Amino acid sequence: MTDGVADADVDALLVVSFGGPEGPADVVPFLQNVTRGRGIPDERLREVGQHYFHFGGVSPINDQNREFIAALRNELPHQGLELPVYWGNRNWTPFLTDAVRQMRADGVRRVLAFFTSAYSSYSGCRQYRENLAAALSEIDGAPAIERLGPYFNHPGFVEPFADATSDAVRGLDEAARAGARLVFTTHSIPEAMADSSGADTGLVGGAYVRQHREVAEYVASAVAQQTGTHLEWDLVYQSRSGPPHIPWLEPDIDEHLRGLASAGCTAAVVVPIGFVSDHMEVLWDLDTQARATADEVGLPMVRVATPGSDLRTVAMVGELVRERLDGVPPQERRRIGGSTASPDRCAAGCCPNLRHLRPAVAGSDPAPAP
Repeated sequence: MTDGVADADVDALLVVSFGGPEGPADVVPFLQNVTRGRGIPDERLREVGQHYFHFGGVSPINDQNREFIAALRNELPHQGLELPVYWGNRNWTPFLTDAVRQMRADGVRRVLAFFTSAYSSYSGCRQYRENLAAALSEIDGAPAIERLGPYFNHPGFVEPFADATSDAVRGLDEAARAGARLVFTTHSIPEAMADSSGADTGLVGGAYVRQHREVAEYVASAVAQQTGTHLEWDLVYQSRSGPPHIPWLEPDIDEHLRGLASAGCTAAVVVPIGFVSDHMEVLWDLDTQARATADEVGLPMVRVATPGSDLRTVAMVGELVRERLDGVPPQERRRIGGSTASPDRCAAGCCPNLRHLRPAVAGSDPAPAP
């Protein structure tokens, strides 16, 4: 593996995602991969996996990735990009090692990786970079890989949320709209991880929350302009999975919905801005659990769609690649809000692994001691 990728010589695009089970027999092995090194017994994993079993043991994320990749392969030539598109998952087939082996067999030498995670954090960026480094270390003659940076503020990601949220608000009856509230939600992470996120933004940590709030502010403003209705908004969190003694970002969406109902809110418009597609954290944690909570407290709730394979989001990937190939400086790239595009390579210490120092691609961290 080389230290970097000469952008002009890129010869492939790799879509990197989380992965998910595709049948009941896959659920526990998949969760073993996700929780590797934590010593969680299989009995506990079966309990944790009940939301997968609720959907027949199948996560929607792999089919969503297949649809997205098919659309991407169709779109790239329209942008003058004749790049093959590969796909590798961190936790289930096709694994990253499978993708890297295939790229090596196909003679690919220099790769840009697109992560299906839009924000800066250890779990949303650096862990992907670590997993890629681990995959490359297993394969002699592997290609060099760099990553396309966080795209939370790209119009191709944000505008589909704005339009879908405006449609949801228009769909409320007049009484519900009068006292409705926008509830922006994302995956909770440990507070220490959130505080240390995004050192490469020019600010000292806190990028995860700051980036989400920037997107929420933009979407709320766009909704007001498109619908003529100004709604107050909140940023809340979901899908906590850590031990109770470790502080994670709050408020939790279920508790927040209870509070809104008690305060006389007439409707909650739930906007999952932390998620690229309607995968399990959306279908279970929002469409099942949060909706049950809203029904219990008598709060009308509508859940806004994620971008998924929206053509603007698909085209965004091509634009991210084109920006790199054309050498467009980050401050000149097309973005919304007050932040510029993220740097192409992560600064040393960006979104650190707070447990272990591990090698990661596409960054400036020194190699760990042997």
